[in-house]
Amino acid sequence: MSVNKTMMQYFEWYLPNDGLWWKRCAAKAENLNEIGITDVWLPPAYKGTCQEDVGYGVYDLYDLGEFDQKGTVRTKYGTKEEYLEAIRAFHDHGIRVFADIVLNHRMGADEPEEVMAVSDSRDNRMQQVEGEHPVRVWSKFTFPGRNGKYSDFIWDHRHFSGTDYDEYKRDEGLIYRFAGKQWEQDTDPENGNFDYLMGMNVDMNNPEVCEEIRKWLLWYIPETGIDGLRLDAVKHISFSFYRDLLSQVRSQIREETGKEIPAVGEYWNGDPGRLMYYLDQVNHEMALFDVTLHYHFFNASQAGRDYDLRTIFDGTLVREQPDYAVTFVDNHDTQYGQSLQSFVADWFKPLAYAMVLLRQGGRPCVFYSDYYGNPVQNRPLVPNLGKMIKIRRGYAYGDQEDYFDDPHVVGWVRRGTEDHPYSGLAVVLSSADDGEKRMYMGTAHIGETLRDALGNCPDPVVIDNEGWGTFRTRGGNVSIWVHEEGFEYLVVTE
Repeated sequence: MSVNKTMMQYFEWYLPNDGLWWKRCAAKAENLNEIGITDVWLPPAYKGTCQEDVGYGVYDLYDLGEFDQKGTVRTKYGTKEEYLEAIRAFHDHGIRVFADIVLNHRMGADEPEEVMAVSDSRDNRMQQVEGEHPVRVWSKFTFPGRNGKYSDFIWDHRHFSGTDYDEYKRDEGLIYRFAGKQWEQDTDPENGNFDYLMGMNVDMNNPEVCEEIRKWLLWYIPETGIDGLRLDAVKHISFSFYRDLLSQVRSQIREETGKEIPAVGEYWNGDPGRLMYYLDQVNHEMALFDVTLHYHFFNASQAGRDYDLRTIFDGTLVREQPDYAVTFVDNHDTQYGQSLQSFVADWFKPLAYAMVLLRQGGRPCVFYSDYYGNPVQNRPLVPNLGKMIKIRRGYAYGDQEDYFDDPHVVGWVRRGTEDHPYSGLAVVLSSADDGEKRMYMGTAHIGETLRDALGNCPDPVVIDNEGWGTFRTRGGNVSIWVHEEGFEYLVVTE
């Protein structure tokens, strides 16, 4: 019997730097399995610029908390052995692990170099504003603490295409493109060209770089036992790079182990046309996070009754290419204080999670802070989120019919399948006042009693002799109607 898959992003930006995170992950594996989490996306596990680094300021991909580098052996999250133990704990409870892969840039080099460069505008990287001149940049990575273990590859300026800091000028207002280098043309067109993002920009047009990254990934996957990849900042990397890399690595891993390695990319652009164009360019070698849908959720949460809920899925990746869409409500980048801040308002989050967890199409990803809350930013957890994940696993099966016929009150039904006992559900949500929907559950459900699993509407609904029921919800809320026989299953402990 197939079971709905649900991913959880098991970290957020403001975790404590106490080195205990991998141990916390291992301790929570059993609970996550119980509520219905099948996949976890863990934070970058390799050494960053300092112990406090969240993981995106990458220094050494081979150092998973094993070597004394950047003033620390452990990373923010713990040691390599603790990381491996966390992965084993997830596996012991039937949960796949997706590793966060950051290949776009490097930071915290060990030695500076003087190189020739031209200056390009930050706002339009195709506009050169200063001719060739010497710059002093931190571009040589020797990894003295690791001393050649796992790889003796030394990175220097030849392996990068540019940076944003010249020690001679001590000016971060421009971008310095190294002499003889060009920005990759098959990247996102924002700012004229968005190849450069931060730090030392890795040159994916260099054959030595491509080979070293391929070797690293073929080391990392079996070394850690991870099951899938979350690919960071793909819009800043040559589209052909990931197309070729994923194809080559998967082929070798499959041949050696028989294991498939799924991947989901972060292409941060709200334009669904850009997302679908990228999928075509990489031959659909990965899925993408549905950024368009996230912004629809954010806008709806800000507009309230002024937002037309009938349009909330218009133009989204999950509607256009559902097999390649990973749906989400928020993540570490959309949190308050982050560069992509667009945190969905608290009142709307239960509605948004119902729309990603309980519908056909797409693979939902739950955000850690939404499940547990965030004491650092005084953010509450999303009420009943654990219960909704359980409802997805137990009830959200079968054909779907939408009732998106009102700007403020919308609903849908899932009619269930024979191999999932008591499956099928009805969902009604409102962005304004109390409302109801008369919806068709099907003749297989005649006479069944359904109750609102979230408790917003206490009176039951009995499916009539033609397979219909009238389902209600409270204003600004969501109700999820399921077969009353399965209510004990919905108890959630954390």
